Amino acid sequence: MTTVSAAEIAGIPIFENLDAEQLAQLASWFESKDVSPGVKLAGEGASGYSFFVIAEGEAQVTAAGEEIATLGAGDFFGEMALLGEGRRLATVTTTTPSRVLVLFGTEFRRLQAEHPDISETIEAAMRERAEALPS
Repeated sequence: MTTVSAAEIAGIPIFENLDAEQLAQLASWFESKDVSPGVKLAGEGASGYSFFVIAEGEAQVTAAGEEIATLGAGDFFGEMALLGEGRRLATVTTTTPSRVLVLFGTEFRRLQAEHPDISETIEAAMRERAEALPS
């Protein structure tokens, strides 16, 4: 894993309202990982302690064996386990070479505390995604 620059997260939609100082601080909380196609980043039913942002590439989201979404650059996932009961509700697998930014639980809590507007956006996405899950 490597460090993340402020410029790298500046183009991500959920961080677009942050100033340069805030971007630099937030970037220091993330780690970056380059992954090949076919890598399972999150597994349905597994414990989840990380929040992910796709910087480059694409990933497929499946739940109960059904494809429910395709994620691309700027999309995020992993919030449901962090904000919910600690278990992943879907599997996320890369479909192209990808670069993902990873925020671990402690830093995710800092993000929630220091950037409530971003936290609200993440929580709204979580509620919307929960409705899309197969029952």
